[in-house]
Amino acid sequence: MTLILTASELQSLADMPGTITAVEGVFAGLSRGTAVQPTPDSLRLPTSDARFLPMAALSGADGLASVKLLADIPCNGAANLPTQRSTIMLVSQLTGETLAILDGKVPTRVRTAAASAVATKLLARRASTTLGLVGAGALAVAHLEAMLAVRPIENVLVWSRSADTVAAFCHETARYGLNITRAASVREVVEGADVLCTLTPAVEPLVKGEWFRPGLHVNAVGSRPRPDHREIDSAGMARARVFVDSLATAKAKSGGLIIPVTEGAMDFEDVAGELGDVAAGIKAGRMGDQDVTLFNSVGIGLQDLAIGRLLYDAALTEGIGTHVELNN
Repeated sequence: MTLILTASELQSLADMPGTITAVEGVFAGLSRGTAVQPTPDSLRLPTSDARFLPMAALSGADGLASVKLLADIPCNGAANLPTQRSTIMLVSQLTGETLAILDGKVPTRVRTAAASAVATKLLARRASTTLGLVGAGALAVAHLEAMLAVRPIENVLVWSRSADTVAAFCHETARYGLNITRAASVREVVEGADVLCTLTPAVEPLVKGEWFRPGLHVNAVGSRPRPDHREIDSAGMARARVFVDSLATAKAKSGGLIIPVTEGAMDFEDVAGELGDVAAGIKAGRMGDQDVTLFNSVGIGLQDLAIGRLLYDAALTEGIGTHVELNN
């Protein structure tokens, strides 16, 4: 039987601390060779800007194979539709049975924030207390929850072009009792943060490396997986000790890395490593308190597999979802 899980059902099952642990585990598995993560293809018709990315993964520790089909359709925005939609399929590694089909909205948001939390745990200064958020939507709310799980955050600086979005963010996060300030500019956020998360679908960079203070940690998250989109300028990438989720994926799909290499500001060999290398103890992360560290987050299928395992198991325990016999 295959379990079908909707977005509202998954929202009730999502567990940030558990997802952080699971995502760190699959990152380490990738570096140790117990998990497999191929570079995702990008499917596109020549007459359309829409792209479809099948993101496959395999994890021995989780006993699963998975694939997420991500639809990236920018023109949906003009029709007030989501510009990205996705569906995740979980398959038993032992029998090949399709165990579950999940709407991808909630898992993608939570696992993306969890990956940033893993990077922050491994790379940011332990005494980091001020979180900077460039972008104030649902991903910012998830990132605040994730950061609180790994660092003693007391202050939040948040910027968005939309005052309504910031107001909604402040309302939704008031329960944490933090000192939240709406910044007047991106620069104010960058210069005031210990940990910076950039969460916008930017094409041109919003963040300049000249604003980086010694000791900063950056999670560059928001730009779509396209070689001409980025949030951080070349000077920022060249200044930082850069880590990625998957080097092969970043070299193919991340404008944040591809553009500074093309411009000659850095080389691919300047990337310090994959985040899993640090999680597995293979490579060092932060070398000192004055380092600027940066996690260039593209997103990989193993993150979807990790949270998919958690959500599937929780749904079975709670008796949530709809069982369907696909073989009938």
